[in-house]
Amino acid sequence: MSRDQFVVSCEWLSKHLEDPDVVIVDCRFSLPDPQLGRKQYQTSHIDGAYYLDLNEDLSSPVREHGGRHPLPNLTELANKLSRMGVNFQKTLVVAYDDSRLAFASRLWWLLRYLGHDRVAVLDGGFTAWDQADYSLTDKIPPIKQAKFDPQIQSNIKVDINGVKNRKNLSGVTLVDSRDRDRYEGIREPIDKIAGHIDGAVNYPWKEVTDENGYVISQIELRRRWLDLEGKEEILVYCGSGVTACVNLLSLELAQIHTGKLYAGSWSDWISYM
Repeated sequence: MSRDQFVVSCEWLSKHLEDPDVVIVDCRFSLPDPQLGRKQYQTSHIDGAYYLDLNEDLSSPVREHGGRHPLPNLTELANKLSRMGVNFQKTLVVAYDDSRLAFASRLWWLLRYLGHDRVAVLDGGFTAWDQADYSLTDKIPPIKQAKFDPQIQSNIKVDINGVKNRKNLSGVTLVDSRDRDRYEGIREPIDKIAGHIDGAVNYPWKEVTDENGYVISQIELRRRWLDLEGKEEILVYCGSGVTACVNLLSLELAQIHTGKLYAGSWSDWISYM
C-alpha cells in the first residue's frame, strides 16, 4: 500500500481499481453548497467509486443537542456499506475528497468506530488523481451484496459528559482542531458562540496536510504530536466532529493510539450554554 496502513497513493490505487477486495468511496462535500459534492461526483469520479454524502450518509439530522453533524444511524450506514460491496474486516475501503481529507477522514473514523480497520484515505485526494491523468468516469457503479456486521468501538468516542469529567485529569489532553482564529474566538463564521472549551489546546487540522492535500511526513507528524506522546487519553474536537477526524487520523499515523472523538464538538458544547 504505502508508508502506513491508513494512507494510499494514487499510483497504488490505480493498480487496484479491479481488485474485488477494494471499494472506493467519494466523500467530496462543500459546507457552503451541500449539493456540490454530489454534483461533482455525478459529473466525474474515480472509476468504480461510490458516493457518500456528509449530511445524508455520514451524519444524522440536527437536533437540539449533538452538534451540527451528529453521528449517522449506524445500522443504515452499515446497510449502505453492504450495498457498496464492503465485507466486514475483509474489504479495504479507500475514501477520498478534495478538501485536505476533511470528509474522507470522517468516513475513515466512522468505519473504525464500526469496528472495520481496513480503511484508508487517498493521499492528495481527487485533485491529485485528476492531475496525474488517471481514469475518470461518470458511470455509477451497481449495487452489490456484501456482509457488513458492525462491532461498535465505543471506547474511541466521548460525549459532553465524558469531556467535562475527564478534560482536567492528569494524563488527559483536550485538543481543539479548528483554525487558530476560531479557537481564540477572533472569528466564528458558523457557530453562534465564539471561543473554545476551557483547557483545550489548539492543533489546527489543516497542519496534517500540505497545501496540496498530501499528508506530511512521518517525522513531521511525530514532531507535531511530540508533547502529547504518553498521554492516556487525547480528546479531540472541532466545530461539529468532522475535521477533528483528520487529527485523529494523524495521531494514528504518528503511532499514538489514545485519540478519542468528541463527536458533538464545539457546536454540541455551546448548545448547553
